Amino acid sequence: MRVLGVRVQGEMPLKLLFWELEQHLKSSSGASVVAIDNKIEQAMDLVKSHLMYAVREEVEVLKEQIKELIERNSQLEQENTLLKTLASPEQMAQFQAQVQTGSPPPAPPSAAVPGPPILPQPASHSPGPSA
Repeated sequence: MRVLGVRVQGEMPLKLLFWELEQHLKSSSGASVVAIDNKIEQAMDLVKSHLMYAVREEVEVLKEQIKELIERNSQLEQENTLLKTLASPEQMAQFQAQVQTGSPPPAPPSAAVPGPPILPQPASHSPGPSA
């Protein structure tokens, strides 16, 4: 009997040949499993690095927004303190009543906004060209 170009006689050499073939297939498939595992690990590392980069960028954006909100909050607190000191006791009582009832504050009286003065147009006395 001839198997893969090797002449085999009897049952024992055939078993040996199959055993060697089986060992070869196991070792090569084991190597391919390791190679696949390595590729998967590399891909996961790449995904991880991309995610970490994106997260760092988002964190920087959020830090900047927090900084701006803290500054805005500080400005509003200063404005609130100033308005409280300038408000009369009656205005403060009215405000407290509105806060307790949940009603919106009254609209402030609209003041006329001064615009540019309107200048009178000179009247032309002669419709024709002047000489």
